[in-house]
Amino acid sequence: MRPDRYLSILKEPSKKSNLSTFDADSLPSAKDMRIGIVVAEWNEEITEALRQGAVNLLHSQGINKEDVIVKSVPGSFELPSGAQYLLENHHPDAVIVLGCVIQGETRHFDFICQGVTKGVTDLTLQYKKPVIFGLLTTDTMQQAIDRAGGKHGNKGVEAAVTAIKMIELWRR
Repeated sequence: MRPDRYLSILKEPSKKSNLSTFDADSLPSAKDMRIGIVVAEWNEEITEALRQGAVNLLHSQGINKEDVIVKSVPGSFELPSGAQYLLENHHPDAVIVLGCVIQGETRHFDFICQGVTKGVTDLTLQYKKPVIFGLLTTDTMQQAIDRAGGKHGNKGVEAAVTAIKMIELWRR
């Protein structure tokens, strides 16, 4: 594929290392989709950038503003519970969970990451709808910044692309 067929939602992506590129020609329209987004409040400067990236991508693909339902939860561990709330009360076609856990000196990082991973997997299987894993799991704040609109793109954008593609897959 030609590189000019790829685009990014980010304002000034690094062409060398931006990972949030996608083939716009192969991405279905989101016009008739309904997508929930659950955002952790912990590490808010990061999670807000992820949320904005996801919402901007969805809007650029034609989703109606009222068909993007955004809810906040206190921390990343609560992301699966927030996703379940959306699935039961707002009936979206998919849910994106967005959070950021930065490695510290204790095993807390491991427990949170494992809990969110299992919760997202269980919800996808239980509700038979895509629940997209958008949890940054980094060693440092700089790594998180780099993945929330920095030199490595925006993982919120990637999560939104994944949601659109998974909805399209499940509809076929």
